[in-house]
Amino acid sequence: MVSPSRDRDAAGRPRNARPRDGLGRPLPHGAPGIPTTPDDLILPPAEALREAQRLLDAGRPFHAHEVLEGTWKAAPDTERDLWRGLAQLAVGVTHARRGNHTGAARLLQRAALRIEPYAAAAPYGIAVAELAAWARGLASGGPDQDAVPPRLTS
Repeated sequence: MVSPSRDRDAAGRPRNARPRDGLGRPLPHGAPGIPTTPDDLILPPAEALREAQRLLDAGRPFHAHEVLEGTWKAAPDTERDLWRGLAQLAVGVTHARRGNHTGAARLLQRAALRIEPYAAAAPYGIAVAELAAWARGLASGGPDQDAVPPRLTS
């Protein structure tokens, strides 16, 4: 049985309408929060990269992940691992900022593995080789929660 107090959208899918902080952590109902990315947002690749970079630069990697996730889910099969890896990179930064170094390291390593195959012919100006090296470096050094966000494009 589904809890009647659980947030649901018009189609009955579970949603969390609780406000969130800048790192995506849920806050109590009624608390002021940071606006989240709409679940159905799908931006074209160049626009997604610009918006994700803006969010990373603003210290909101969780929200950058949401933008990249929408593009990943809409991407052609040939690009899905790239976008999934970029979303994982943003989540890795989120975990690092939250102080979850083990989770951050795992996600950053996975991100590097997913995006690295695209280095030879990186689409959309994505700095694939640099991002993979950045993710691995942060993962192996015990992610610093104050790390400068990576540049997604060259």
